[in-house]
Parts: sequence; structure tokens; C-alpha cells
Amino acid sequence: MSAPCGLICTTARRFTRQSPAAAPLCRLLLGPGSSNRRNMSSKKQTDHLERTASNYRQNALYPAQVCGIVTESETVKRLRIAVHPDFSFKAGQWVDFYIPGVEKVGGFSMCSSPGLLQREGVVELAIKYAKHPPAHWVHTVCTVGSRVAMRVGGDFYFDPLPSGPAVDLLLVAGGVGINPLYSILLHTSDLLRLNQSSAGRRFNIGSAHLCYSAKNTEELLFKSSIIEKCGEFPNNFTCNFHVTQQRAGVEPHLQPFVKSGRITAEELQANVDPQRTLCYLCGPPPMIEAVSKTLMDVGLSKDRILFEKWW
Repeated sequence: MSAPCGLICTTARRFTRQSPAAAPLCRLLLGPGSSNRRNMSSKKQTDHLERTASNYRQNALYPAQVCGIVTESETVKRLRIAVHPDFSFKAGQWVDFYIPGVEKVGGFSMCSSPGLLQREGVVELAIKYAKHPPAHWVHTVCTVGSRVAMRVGGDFYFDPLPSGPAVDLLLVAGGVGINPLYSILLHTSDLLRLNQSSAGRRFNIGSAHLCYSAKNTEELLFKSSIIEKCGEFPNNFTCNFHVTQQRAGVEPHLQPFVKSGRITAEELQANVDPQRTLCYLCGPPPMIEAVSKTLMDVGLSKDRILFEKWW
């Protein structure tokens, strides 16, 4: 879903294919008053704010406007959101999501890369249907042109420095826990492209392996794009999709990547180098606890296991 020029970029008929040239138009969505950053707080602490009270978050709350909506699956919608020029985030972080007229504040991880923000002035959020008011609003009320406000937060991110220590990534996702890990994967691919195009500074990134578990292949978000990234960087990216309740047949192009059942200790161990591996986990708390224990059992130190629990 998209809107005509003047409200939304005309080239965003399917926003996943939007031209970088549309970025200045998207910025116009925010209007003449958008240069004033707003600081505001909810009337009372809500679920997301309580759970993340000890986490880092920026001071500024920025106005933003929805400029594209795509149905990712039967239960997930992806929003493309035009943001203030000063808005910034690191791959893996989330936003406090303020909605006019909705008292509760949402908490949603970015599923796009910082590079997309730099190129086009937008961020993307993939939000699963729920009765929780912010998610319910996204699925039942939100339209192209809806205005919101967002503030960035989170201590869970991947932001390597040029010429930093060598690192291999192990990304483990359960359900919509893929969102911040997909952001990290996209950011890593952007950095690898910079390595290819730059004769100067280089990011010391080796491999990235994604273990992604969902009920079935319909619930695997971004699967086609993830496979494309593996094809673009065959020496760097690999992935396995784990499905636990698959009833229909698996499409042929997915078959090489799909495994039946949960993520195994053997797969985790095969992708762990205690000296190089940095593991990012995001999913339900029981999954995070089980995978963390397995990783430590196979020799990965606790300080190299980073996680984000979503409830």
C-alpha cells in the first residue's frame, strides 16, 4: 500500500523496490514543523517502558509518518516509515512507538539497516498481530499517511569499527525475533559491499550464519531476501530455516535451506569458534535460555552471547 506524491512517494508502489531518488520526497512527509524534536513521556509506565527501563535510549522523540505498508505473512505487516533527518539507530536496536490516541507505548525492533536510512530516509518495522494496543492499531487502524513518533533505544546491536577485531556472526532467531537479526544481516551485507568498493578502511567481518526457527515456511519472514543475501555473499553468509509445525509441502526454492524440527546443538556447535564468534539471539525467553546454555556448553563464553527477549 502506498500513497500519491505530496503525501507519500509516488515511486513507492511497492515500497521494497523504492528508488533512492524518492528519499527527499519521503522526508517532505514530515512537514515544516518536523525540524523541532519533541520530548514527551506517557502518562504512566507501560509494559514496554517498564521492561526496558534499564536499557539505553535516546533523549529525542522524533515525529514520523507511515509511507508504505506490506503484508509479510498472514500475521505480520511491515511498515515503511519516513523519519526526521536527525533520526539514527544501530543495527539491532528498537524504538519506543508512540501512537496518537493510544495510551500504551509499543516497542518494535527495526528490521531495516542503517544504510537504508542513510540512502532513503526511512526505516522499516515488521509487526505481528496481537491484541496489545500498539500492535492491534498497526493491523486494524494504521494506513499510509498515519503519523506516529519514535525514540530509539536498546543495548542489543552490531556496530563494528573499521579494522576492528575479526568476527564471525552466529544469528539465532525465533519467530518475529528475526527482526533485529535481519537488520544486523542487512547491515553486515552493506559493510561487505563497502569492503569491496573501498581500498582504505575495511571491516574485519568473516562469516555470518543464521539459524531461524518458525512454525512453518509461511511464518518465515524475509526468507527470499535472506536467500538472496546468501547467494550474493556465498563465502560469507549461510542460513538454515527450521520449521516445527510444517503441514504443507515446502516450495522447491526453499528446500535446500529448510530443516524440520528445532535448532540443534550440533548446528550451533558447527558454527562456533570461541575466539571469533559473536552470537546474537532474539526470540521467546525459553528459547534464549536453552540456546545460551548450549552455546556455553560448546565453549562460547557468556560475554560473546548477546540476546534480546521479547515477551
